[in-house]
Amino acid sequence: MSGTQTTYNDKVVRQFAVMTVIWGIVGMLVGVIIAAQLVWPELNFGPWLHFGRLRPLHTNAVIFAFGGCALFATSYWCVQRTSHARLWGGPLIPFTFWGWQLIIVLAAVTLPLGITSGKEYAELEWPIDLLITAVWVSYALVFFGTIAVRKVSHIYVANWFFGAFIIAVALLHIVNSMAMPVTLTKSYSMYSGVQDAMIQWWYGHNAVGFFLTAGFLGMMYYFVPKQAGRPVYSYRLSVVHFWALIFTYMWAGPHHLHYTALPDWTQSVGMLFSLILLAPSWGGMINGIMTLSGAWHKLRDDPVLKFLITSLSFYGMSTFEGPMMSIKTVNALSHYTDWTVGHVHSGALGWVAMVSIGSIYYLLPRLFGKSEMYSTKLVTAHFWIATIGTVLYIASMWIAGVMQGLMWRAVNADGTLAYSFVESVKGSYPFWAIRWLGGVLFLSGMLIMAYNMFKTMAGGKTQDMPVIAPAGHHA
Repeated sequence: MSGTQTTYNDKVVRQFAVMTVIWGIVGMLVGVIIAAQLVWPELNFGPWLHFGRLRPLHTNAVIFAFGGCALFATSYWCVQRTSHARLWGGPLIPFTFWGWQLIIVLAAVTLPLGITSGKEYAELEWPIDLLITAVWVSYALVFFGTIAVRKVSHIYVANWFFGAFIIAVALLHIVNSMAMPVTLTKSYSMYSGVQDAMIQWWYGHNAVGFFLTAGFLGMMYYFVPKQAGRPVYSYRLSVVHFWALIFTYMWAGPHHLHYTALPDWTQSVGMLFSLILLAPSWGGMINGIMTLSGAWHKLRDDPVLKFLITSLSFYGMSTFEGPMMSIKTVNALSHYTDWTVGHVHSGALGWVAMVSIGSIYYLLPRLFGKSEMYSTKLVTAHFWIATIGTVLYIASMWIAGVMQGLMWRAVNADGTLAYSFVESVKGSYPFWAIRWLGGVLFLSGMLIMAYNMFKTMAGGKTQDMPVIAPAGHHA
């Protein structure tokens, strides 16, 4: 074998891992700013930096910049190690990195300028959508190309989740982004009315289901057993979890459109599948947590494992809460309130961010030739700051949300509304301040992580690791 074939390609993993932390700080800083704008309205500056322009920047930055870079880094690491093969794809590999960073920068420029398609999680205009498609197809070729040249017959379950996430996101992005361009910065959706809403929330919920769940479950199935030093609790359960999850998630989108012009039966189908979704979600959570059987003592002094296992607890909580909120009678109270914002962030901060942070902490020392992070104490501090920040955030939003829902539906004896809308805003005010504090804490944790990362990188060695031939195979 030639020299290039005997090492893993870890350069691209290093690039994505470092950018995960940097974009995490950027995205969460924008989140803290928009949380502050609700508490101190005078912080809504000019036409470009008010809440309406910065909120989509925040969602795109944390989902696609922070989450996306974490998924690229971990999937590229995982698929090489479990396939005993170097990444396939040659020039496509750096293209996925630089193309993705260009997309992020273009989003950061266009969204504050108000250049948007107005679709949740799909706000970017058509030229950027085309670039996303090119990068994503390249990503699929690299990932599945590496699977195709694997040296072992078995495809480990983490790769099933990564693979499903790549295929589903391609499908979702292409269908929902179908539009008629008018100018370079303006297009109109190919769909209209209730069909547009239906397709948007099929996309929107599956962005949660595949980008923010299936991909990160791939991460969980690789890094939890690795960090715990234990085999996955039940391989059979992981396969059942996979098929049940990817089948069911696709149908859950209409629960975002209860009590709208969407046909009633469609809303009911969305609700039913959302309730069914509880089973595979909890199957996955139990499988992850039970992987610690016989290794629970490691949680005491391993902060990386703390991140990974706590993320699974939040995953379990969020995937119980989601199906409950999809029930029409519950939704009548929760919809359009801050309860929904709390639910999103129990998943986003507690599950997605924590499993990403844990996985990146696992990768960084290995990517830079170190035995461990520069400071384990700082990792522990980061864990507690992030956990407290998350709990403050979601608890304040739950209370505010239930309060808003009850105030909006309260009526006097004569049938008139008991409260004006502005009274519910006034009542929410202290909870928005607590939410801002929770966000500040979470952001502070990311700054600690960045310091720890750069200290770990200093003087580190960055040569690629040799490919380990599987037992019985001679390279």
